Amino acid sequence: MTKSDVTRTHGLMLGVLCFVLLLIAGLTWSQIDATRTARIWSQHTEEVLGAIQSLNVAAHDAETGQRGYLLTGDDDYLLPYEQALGRVTFLQGDLQRLTADNAVEQDRLRQLSPILQRKLEELAQTVQLKRDGSTDEAMRIVQTKAGLHNTQRISSILDAMMKDERLLLQQRLANGDRHSKRFRTLLLLGIGLALLALLWGAHVLRRAWVNIVRLETEQRTAALRLHTSLDSLSQGVAVFNADRRLTDWNPCFQQLLDLPVTMLRQGNRYADLASHVASSHPSGPDAQPGLEDDAARPPPFLETEAQIRHGRSRAGEPVIYERSRADGRHLELRRTPMPDAGFVLTITDMTKRAQAEAVLREAQKMQAIGQLTGGIAHDFNNLLTVILGNLEIAQARLGGDAALSGRIERATWAAQRGAALTAQLLAFARKQPLSPKPIDIALSIPDLVPLLRRTLGEHIEVRYVETAGLWPAMADAAQLESAVLNLALNARDAMPGGGRLTIELANKVLDDDYARQHAEVTAGDYTMLAVSDTGHGMSQDVLARVFEPFFTTKPDGHGTGLGLAMVFGFTKQSGGHVKVYSEPGVGTTVRLYLPRARSAPAPQVSSVPVELPRGTATLLVVEDEPTVREISVAILVDLGYRVLDAADGEEALRVFGAHAEEIDLLLTDVVLPGDLRGRALAERISALKPGIMVVYMSGYTENSIVHHGRLDEGVHLIAKPFKREQLARKLAEVLGAAAAPKDRTNILEMKPRRQN
Repeated sequence: MTKSDVTRTHGLMLGVLCFVLLLIAGLTWSQIDATRTARIWSQHTEEVLGAIQSLNVAAHDAETGQRGYLLTGDDDYLLPYEQALGRVTFLQGDLQRLTADNAVEQDRLRQLSPILQRKLEELAQTVQLKRDGSTDEAMRIVQTKAGLHNTQRISSILDAMMKDERLLLQQRLANGDRHSKRFRTLLLLGIGLALLALLWGAHVLRRAWVNIVRLETEQRTAALRLHTSLDSLSQGVAVFNADRRLTDWNPCFQQLLDLPVTMLRQGNRYADLASHVASSHPSGPDAQPGLEDDAARPPPFLETEAQIRHGRSRAGEPVIYERSRADGRHLELRRTPMPDAGFVLTITDMTKRAQAEAVLREAQKMQAIGQLTGGIAHDFNNLLTVILGNLEIAQARLGGDAALSGRIERATWAAQRGAALTAQLLAFARKQPLSPKPIDIALSIPDLVPLLRRTLGEHIEVRYVETAGLWPAMADAAQLESAVLNLALNARDAMPGGGRLTIELANKVLDDDYARQHAEVTAGDYTMLAVSDTGHGMSQDVLARVFEPFFTTKPDGHGTGLGLAMVFGFTKQSGGHVKVYSEPGVGTTVRLYLPRARSAPAPQVSSVPVELPRGTATLLVVEDEPTVREISVAILVDLGYRVLDAADGEEALRVFGAHAEEIDLLLTDVVLPGDLRGRALAERISALKPGIMVVYMSGYTENSIVHHGRLDEGVHLIAKPFKREQLARKLAEVLGAAAAPKDRTNILEMKPRRQN
């Protein structure tokens, strides 16, 4: 086609296009005008509907504000009430103006105006009465049905107006739609004619050039989107065509399979890639050459071409399998077929999820063991309380029989040993009530070193290393000393021929990276206490079970297996972290990370033993176990107290009701039968007699007085099994603290002694 032909064709097309446009303009002008008129009327109807709805809402808002003010007397409700009153007057006028062309709506507005006026007068009257203090008169007006009748009539009239306006709107919208359809038809007809003319000319003149430009642009855009999407993924993705040759991939695919750059080129065969991966990460026959049975051999790292070709899978569904790398990474591989007979290979690093699942399984196992040990400890502590109490009473009343006294002392030692084992079980189960306070470990640990030297023996050298400016730690001081002693005793057993024990203190910051590697750790500041020995160390198998209760490598009869379990439970319950490093033949280091305290530790006060306190106050003892209740009452009576006892919460309330004025202190078990537990009983009695002192006793505390492993503020607890001296001092402490603020004489000597 020559240049003159192109010019004539362009002129012809331009003339045809102008003719078509003028024709469309003339035919559609009237339709455009009709559509505009319909739209204006539709907007007018929508304004009327909005005004009606706003008036209805304003009336309800006014009534809501009035009711809220009448009920509460709060002036905040008057603001929406007054705003609603203003909107009602404005919206009435607006509706009068908008419906001036509608006689029916004008009649309804004339009916609505007096009713609305009466409703507003009622609202204003009740609000004014409330302001004047005549609340009862205002409520009487509200409770009449006059206001309700007016509200219903207002709603009825407005609903009728809404219904008519919606019908009118539907009619106008329908008219507008008809005009719009006619307009669109003419417009599309004209556009179609114009496009046909343009397309005909473009087909003649520039068909090849347009197609080439369009295809190149689409290909560049698709390629850019694909590569950008693949590169942004945290998963490894590779695309193979129907011939199983590589077409696209992302950097993560190379990283997860540890592939060299030479293996990642377009057109490389899948079989070559799978063969290279198998040699780099052996999991097939080469990994275990001794296996002759094909069924027993582990599968290859990547599927073979034969598996892809003949593998059994439903059409269109992905094939998913998992593999583990030699460096411990756990990968999930997904082969998804494509419509062109190719497939997409997706690789996901599941290592973190596998680690999290392992931590969860370990936590669930520890929780189950903790629940079991906690339940056993409750009953066992009750038995030990009875045993220790009776032995102490027998010891106190025993004459000069030295042989019998020695037997009682040995029985007492055995019972106390059982109590220590139970305490270790509760420490592991994280059921012990802690009283964490800011403590200066740099002051408490040096006092413990001489004791450790005497306990461990001369064949073990004890070294102590601390750092300047040590942070205070938030922990229970007594439990911390017990944990250090347990670690030192374990270290001694690991060095039968002698060695060196090192106690080290330091400030440590566990950062986010460390917390990510240890799912149970919260990043932050910690005070570290490390106990190291030069003993025989532990293997990886032993290290994996080191915190399990009753697990020990010592000979039978030489260890309970609860020492490290107690340390683990105490540290976790304190919000800290335990880390064990051990190497066979070199030694072991146990590091306790305790949360840093943000307040200064309280000064330590040395205690001087005093004579066992006695008293004559009246106590109410509540204990469901008869033998525990019996021995507790016997000890208290022997100490001079007057004692009333009960077996459960309901009985305790009846006893308290009969002796409310006499009872000075409630001594109750935490776990009681029935619905009224120890904490609930104490709250009921405190409500009846404010200021009464309460002491809880329990061998297994539940969440009623212990939260997040810590004893609630102001709660007094004596743990079972308790000794006579412990009970006497706890009661003297609590009763003495109660007497001091009231400026009265010693409550321990107030009432005459009378036994239960």
